[in-house]
Amino acid sequence: MSPLIILIRLIKKKEDLNRFKEKFCFFSKRRGNGNLIWFHGASVGEIKSIVPILEKLEKNSKVNKILITSNTLSSSKIIKKFKFKKIIHQFFPIDTNFICQKFLNHWKPSKVFFIDSEIWPNMMFNLKKKKIPIHLLNGRITKKSFNRWRIFLKFSKEIFSMIDLCLASSKESKLFLKKLGVKRIKFFGNLKFVQSKDQKFSKNIKLEKILKKRKVWCASSTHKTEELLCGEVHLFLKKKFKNILTVIIPRHIERSDEIKRQLENINLNVKLDSPTQSIDNETDVYLVNSYGKTNFFFKRINNIFLGGSLNKHGGQNPIEAAVFDCNILHGPNVENFKEIYQFLKKRKNASKVKSKSELIKKLSFLLNSSTIRNSETKLNTLGKEILKKTLNEIN
Repeated sequence: MSPLIILIRLIKKKEDLNRFKEKFCFFSKRRGNGNLIWFHGASVGEIKSIVPILEKLEKNSKVNKILITSNTLSSSKIIKKFKFKKIIHQFFPIDTNFICQKFLNHWKPSKVFFIDSEIWPNMMFNLKKKKIPIHLLNGRITKKSFNRWRIFLKFSKEIFSMIDLCLASSKESKLFLKKLGVKRIKFFGNLKFVQSKDQKFSKNIKLEKILKKRKVWCASSTHKTEELLCGEVHLFLKKKFKNILTVIIPRHIERSDEIKRQLENINLNVKLDSPTQSIDNETDVYLVNSYGKTNFFFKRINNIFLGGSLNKHGGQNPIEAAVFDCNILHGPNVENFKEIYQFLKKRKNASKVKSKSELIKKLSFLLNSSTIRNSETKLNTLGKEILKKTLNEIN
């Protein structure tokens, strides 16, 4: 990430005004003494996927400090919600040779765990120079990114061969990573199937009561154009279900004001997820404008549409909704998570809708039916097994 991009992100309020300097190695925290291990994940999803691992390492006497780095403002806010004693959070440094050297000289990690598809060449070269083991957790390479890496195959193999151990997130990723030069690679399953044992759910008793009284569906991780489509779906469903409520959780909450205007332009009554606004019988859409709320809604709403799938984005990860045994609806464009969606489709957790009319038809059926959710799904059991095998490898 270049300084110019950081400047643009500061203007757009996507960076922490007090902490963005961490990306230039002006650290806001001290290292402290003892053995330090380092985890890096790009954003919210990657950080949340390792929380069960962090809970175990908190109790490990051989680990004195755990450094977590991430790239986004939203991920730093998620870390604050967990009361970990050993954890230090910093923003990931700009990937230049000098800054990477400065970062490693300050933090001196004994092991490094990159999560998902976080591959940073300068940092990896410097880690190898210092003989610090590099691990890739839940390693993910899509076909699109694999083809990009293949353009510079000699360079790519030099980078990927530096990884000492990779735990792949899918069989497809395992194959791609092997072709790119990773020598030691294993597949246990996707780490995002694992749920935090001590997970605490936010409470809002007033909102919970309203959700129980209304016919509710949720559109989560929506992208541009999808919110307006969901608003139009709501208008159709309202003809059949007078008390219907649509919850929208956009992928990028900074678009909330823009989304609110779009929906109000088609005569929908929109309320923001805010203490100053409360839902009444006239509310059509409840628009969530803060991060970390998906679990609250997935736990209480049966029917979830996952965005990034009716446009050309490539889909969003459905696992979080699946572990709550939700009925998952998605568009045809889910190539980023193709293997997971196939897995869920076999277990009848997910259904594809190709258009607005198909989404209306499917939701009409689901809102009319009464399904009882399992508190302990097969996916929860699978998650526990994946966590056990992953911890064995880490240890």
